[in-house]
Amino acid sequence: MKPRLLLALLALAAVPLPAASPAPAKAPAAQEDPDAGLTTYYVGLITRGPNFDAYNSEDRAKIQRLHLDNIERLAGLGKLLVAGPFTGGGEWLGIFIFKCSSLEEARQLAATDPAVQTGRFRIEIHPWRTTKGSIRDPEFAAAK
Repeated sequence: MKPRLLLALLALAAVPLPAASPAPAKAPAAQEDPDAGLTTYYVGLITRGPNFDAYNSEDRAKIQRLHLDNIERLAGLGKLLVAGPFTGGGEWLGIFIFKCSSLEEARQLAATDPAVQTGRFRIEIHPWRTTKGSIRDPEFAAAK
């Protein structure tokens, strides 16, 4: 290599390069609402009440009929989406899933049940979050 070319290259190497300008900051991604695809239902867990064994078979049958009638009434109002008994003889006797505006409303609806009113059943209500449409509910499209 010729000495002049070598000197020119060395001179260029010694010249500080301008600092690279930082890449333009990306606009922060819009934060997705983690609750956007969820809805709240109220799950009622039915257990034996304090008077579960206090009735004769005729009275138990009458209370059961009134209990089933109340289930139909609440379903007809669109407030009770799912109801049914558990099998296997465990502590939980049945389940209700309410669609309503608040925990207090769910408790009020549960309190209309004749089996709860007589103390044959006890019901404990819990808010439950799940994906919209995961329960057959006419307000939301079916889950994909």
